[in-house]
Parts: sequence; structure tokens; C-alpha cells
Amino acid sequence: MLSEYLYIDHTKDKGRGVFTRKKIAGGTIIEISPVIVMSSDERKLLDQTLLHDYIFVWGENNDQCCMALGYIAVYNHSYRSNCEYFMDYDNNTIYIKTMRSILQGEELTINYNGPWNSDKKVWFDVRK
Repeated sequence: MLSEYLYIDHTKDKGRGVFTRKKIAGGTIIEISPVIVMSSDERKLLDQTLLHDYIFVWGENNDQCCMALGYIAVYNHSYRSNCEYFMDYDNNTIYIKTMRSILQGEELTINYNGPWNSDKKVWFDVRK
């Protein structure tokens, strides 16, 4: 399920991002996307490619990874994101939920650490 009012556009600083054509209430699930689950051995191979930047750690024991379909891989990171992602291991899906009201035309962001307000440094900030 992908809300019909979402679209991808270019951002000022981060390449592409996900935006909305209408105002969205806080607490709204705006996307549910299937994932392709891969093993830890496959993760080692993916880490050697550009796909490293787009995969998620997956599984109850964080021993797998996944590639999310839909727009999931296009949401940009923010330490104060306006959305949060949730993993449904039983159904092999990730869903995106708004954490506050979103304005029409606003970019939708997630915190790559998981919790929308986590201050933990993400991998690309740690490398700096």
C-alpha cells in the first residue's frame, strides 16, 4: 500500500526524497511495503555494493538484512524525523507512520536508527 498523495522529487541537499501532495494527520500509516529478506552471507556481498546504503538490518536477532520495495529506500534521514518506520517480521513488510502532522509539499523523513527521535549517530555520520 502506497498512499496516492506521496511522490518523489529532488531535494536541495540530499538528492531525491519523498514528499506529500496533501496535509497528513499525525499517526497515519502512509506506506506498507514488502521486503526481500537476505541472509548474513548475502549481506556481506551487498556491503561491497551501492546497495549497502539502501538495505535494512532484519530479523528478531538482527542476523539478516532486507531490501524494502516501494518508496522506503528513498526516504531521507533526519535525527528529528517526521515519520518512523516499523518492521513486521511475520509479514515481511516495513511500514511508515507519521509522527506528527505533515504539511502539503513537506518532505517526509525517517531516522535511519529506527526510533524517530534517536540521537545515535548513523553510519555515514560516524565515518566523517
